[in-house]
Amino acid sequence: MEANECFIASVGKDWHKISNCNVHLNVKRRLQRTVIRGQEGDDLMDEGAESAEYTITGDMSMSEFKQILEIFRGGQPWFHDPFEDRQMKALFLSVDYESASGAYEFVLMEDAEMPEIKS
Repeated sequence: MEANECFIASVGKDWHKISNCNVHLNVKRRLQRTVIRGQEGDDLMDEGAESAEYTITGDMSMSEFKQILEIFRGGQPWFHDPFEDRQMKALFLSVDYESASGAYEFVLMEDAEMPEIKS
């Protein structure tokens, strides 16, 4: 997979390749913070969960944007993470498109699947 290629798909559909895209990754950890009044400092507890957001930008034609809009409206998509070379469930947080220039920005969030608990 090339660094400037993105792949996204609806469930049960073929992958759609977005060429000449830029992917920005923002990963945050979930934490719990307890501030104790009257004492110095606070307690930070790492909850161990991560939340990854992908901002995809570039230019595309109106016809290609309409295909992405079908994926956006077609239920929960799958996204191919170019950084870790893996496929994951995701959800669109936002879709922004400028018809005059073809500039777009899609923000997707990883749908972290819960591991099965075995008893």
